[in-house]
Amino acid sequence: MSSSPYYLKGSPMTVRLNSVIGWLARHGLSLAGSAELSVRGRTSGRMQRVPVNPHTYEGVQYLVSARGHSQWVRNMRAAGGGELRVGRKLRRFTAVELPDAEKLPVLRTYLEKWGWQVDAYFQGVTAESPDAEILAAAPDHPVFRITVTD
Repeated sequence: MSSSPYYLKGSPMTVRLNSVIGWLARHGLSLAGSAELSVRGRTSGRMQRVPVNPHTYEGVQYLVSARGHSQWVRNMRAAGGGELRVGRKLRRFTAVELPDAEKLPVLRTYLEKWGWQVDAYFQGVTAESPDAEILAAAPDHPVFRITVTD
């Protein structure tokens, strides 16, 4: 077993599709609730953009990294927040990463809503999986609670 954090790189087709989804969100068309995330790069200092699926659970918004410990996750940890955009609507936010023990209900409801799109990244774990299986997958899928600031 590898000691490096879990990350599943997208295929060239997925990268192209994400580029289109990000472009659509930037121009005002959200697919199933998607948005474009901008977060300041931890080394470059430039805003990095990636499409995400903001998820609401019990009235609170979260960002879940289905692919694992990606670059946007590392940048979010360093920056402590970012921006979500759909067209002209820009929401700045702060972000706090959840500890693994608190992720269960967020991951389960995220998989209920987005499983059709992200199941492959959860290595067989689905919304119907037992709590123990979702909790075992939790360290591989960072979750951030976001608070909109303006």
